[in-house]
Amino acid sequence: MSTVIESSVGTLGIREVAERTGISVDALRWYERERLIPDVGRTSDGRRRYTPAAMRFVRLVQALRRTGMPVAEVREFVQIGRGELANHPPRLAILERQAAAIEEHRRQLDEDQAIIDAKIADYHRLIALGIDCEDETAAQAARATQAVMDCTT
Repeated sequence: MSTVIESSVGTLGIREVAERTGISVDALRWYERERLIPDVGRTSDGRRRYTPAAMRFVRLVQALRRTGMPVAEVREFVQIGRGELANHPPRLAILERQAAAIEEHRRQLDEDQAIIDAKIADYHRLIALGIDCEDETAAQAARATQAVMDCTT
């Protein structure tokens, strides 16, 4: 059940939230239907109004989803509840798992970036030497030639 907002002062409408977050209006409505964003207030005529606390929660859900957390886990995080000390440890565990997953993904991205950067450097060398990039023997020769040139300079 949503809370009735008596005054819209200090709150944002759904379009404003969409503009500020980049989350579409339809997605915000879906998040609310799926109970991923709790306690979105409504005016007496039924219009959604997001308090600063609701806006912070939208940003948290956005970060969790953008970093790959499944909807079911976000829902679990929300359903645990908030505000009570007993709810902090399970919520903390979910966030720590996600932080570890982000760190692992970042590590993998760094490795992938190094591989891609090396391939880009290979292509730059091959192009500079005028060698067909698809000819692996020629590519190896070009790398050897470049290595020799690097050693002599």
